[in-house]
Amino acid sequence: MTTLLYSHEACFGHDPGSMHPEHPARLKAVLRALEGEEFAGLLRQEAPRAERSQIARAHPEAYVEEILSSVPNCGSAHLDADTVLSAGSGEAALRAAGAVCAAVDAVFTGKADNAFCAVRPPGHHAEPQTAMGFCLFNNVAIGAYQAREVHKCSRVAVVDFDVHHGNGTQAIFWDDPDLMLISSHQMPLYPGSGDASERGVGGNIVNLPLHPMTGSGEFRAVYSDLALPRLSAFDPDFILISAGFDAHADDPLASLMLTEEDFAWATGEILRIANFACRGRVVSTLEGGYDLDALGRSAAAHVRALMAG
Repeated sequence: MTTLLYSHEACFGHDPGSMHPEHPARLKAVLRALEGEEFAGLLRQEAPRAERSQIARAHPEAYVEEILSSVPNCGSAHLDADTVLSAGSGEAALRAAGAVCAAVDAVFTGKADNAFCAVRPPGHHAEPQTAMGFCLFNNVAIGAYQAREVHKCSRVAVVDFDVHHGNGTQAIFWDDPDLMLISSHQMPLYPGSGDASERGVGGNIVNLPLHPMTGSGEFRAVYSDLALPRLSAFDPDFILISAGFDAHADDPLASLMLTEEDFAWATGEILRIANFACRGRVVSTLEGGYDLDALGRSAAAHVRALMAG
């Protein structure tokens, strides 16, 4: 089993401020957790810049230009109360989106079995024309379109186990029955969307809201009874994962009670379906996770599961 790890030093250059939860130390914690001998087999690649045309499959060209032209030469620029640009944000965002596109290309063409993109800023809150929730471009949706437009995948699925609803991915996928989003998330919680009644066109959106304090047993039951059967029935040609680790019990921004073992279990179950449906083709990209120790342990467990196949 060959797993690619995409990252880039430019992703440290996105700096929303020392008091902001989505700070560069998050990525350092993830990469540090993947330095051990057990991860020596990872194929490590520098993330390329995404082409604007790749991003424009998920976002209007005018929006792409607006974001990149808003990047300040120095200091910071606030897009909203939570979403901040610094001088390095444009390059980081291009590398983050580019990592997912490159990973899709590599996995589809057989250069690796699967891949993890250790990048930032995250992406799953970015709607077609709105940056929000720390997110500028929707990396996982951009990757989904790369699989479809370049590699002619008929059906692409995204599984999002970040503690926050993947509202941006939902908005981008809403009217396309060949793109599926399965999102498990705490509710109520930011951004306030993600009710089970939000189903998209033909039921291509599967929202699985979880009550605060939900633990391992209920989380695994929801996946076993609802998420995984729907993923299998969709019969995807490619699967992407929005790998947020802020549903961990130690995370300060929410109140689910998961452990790193739960993320490893979910990853393994997704891979099991991928091995049957689409030759194991899975690409994962980092979303949330704000306790550094829990984030590092969770990312390591996730990648360990990817490497095990």
